[in-house]
Amino acid sequence: MEEKIKKLSEIITYYSLKIKPKDRVLITYSSTKSNPLIKELITNISKKGGICFIKLVDEELENLLINLTDNERIKAYKNLLEYEINNYDCFINIIYNINDFIASNTNIEIKNSIANETKELNEIKINKRRWILLNYPSELDAHKAHMYSEEFYQFAFNVMTIDYQDLYKRLQPLKQLMEKTDLVRIISPNTDLSFSIKNMPIIPCCGEENLPDGEIFTAPIKQSINGIIKFNTPSLYQGNLYNNIELTFKDGKIIKAKSDNNEEQLNELLNTDDGSRYIGEFAIGLNPKILKPMGDVLFDEKIIGSIHLTPGSCYDEANNGNKSTIHFDMVLIQRKEYGGGEIYFDHTLIRKDGLFVLPELKSLNYNML
Repeated sequence: MEEKIKKLSEIITYYSLKIKPKDRVLITYSSTKSNPLIKELITNISKKGGICFIKLVDEELENLLINLTDNERIKAYKNLLEYEINNYDCFINIIYNINDFIASNTNIEIKNSIANETKELNEIKINKRRWILLNYPSELDAHKAHMYSEEFYQFAFNVMTIDYQDLYKRLQPLKQLMEKTDLVRIISPNTDLSFSIKNMPIIPCCGEENLPDGEIFTAPIKQSINGIIKFNTPSLYQGNLYNNIELTFKDGKIIKAKSDNNEEQLNELLNTDDGSRYIGEFAIGLNPKILKPMGDVLFDEKIIGSIHLTPGSCYDEANNGNKSTIHFDMVLIQRKEYGGGEIYFDHTLIRKDGLFVLPELKSLNYNML
């Protein structure tokens, strides 16, 4: 474990953030359980001449503060966020999950007001600053993954420390193919969805912003999506868990949204603003060591043989013009044991049952064959 923690720290310092002398780095964390990693980060960042600062954020207290927030606190919070963006070059956010539903009683109106007031600042932070987000493995995570603690810790550090440079090389043919693609069609049980990605930027994700990582993403042309899709992994967002979400699209807009539970909350979420019923991201999961969902989107969206679609805001890197205060990743696994499925690019079969079929893409199947 000690060696894995050191390796993870080195990936973050030297590869993900590429720390330079005098870089000011803010490490935000939610539990002292992650101290072993934070100590290694401080040591490595300091060796590179970076300047470290730490901030402990308790999720339960943070949720209480949100519910008691008024206009004056929103102004003060906005000023604090502006200070951080102007005074730090890099941000490391280390999550330690203790309760998935800690935000389930959050006042959504207040949360949306905060999000709207800080939207431009958060876009600067996401798109103009270097940052990394990761989950330090917790007992709750082990429970969700149906593993005993030591087994899960080994799993978590293994999937976070894959060879990202090797993955980057393997996915270049897929990137080049997507850059030439107009029409994407996704077929799975209860799913037949089509959209265009013509001339959209294609972004490989290989350990530079999320850990674990392993995906390639773009954004659909905003009004091009038509059809239906049913997601087969649990989707947790803002303290609510949704099972078997089914979305129906017409000219890019979600015109019907269903789920086995919390359907009313799902539709309220999708009514947040003008952009929340349109898609801001389409991605293909590629991490060879993540095989099954555990109800944590940082892991689930990277599952090999999966895709995900995201109602809400796009990223500047692949900007289809859709802006929203939400960004809700929903995952569909297409491997045979999850019902199978196909992806077509311009009417050519690219992936079947989670396995790429074109010779130039088969290295992305790793040992799944």
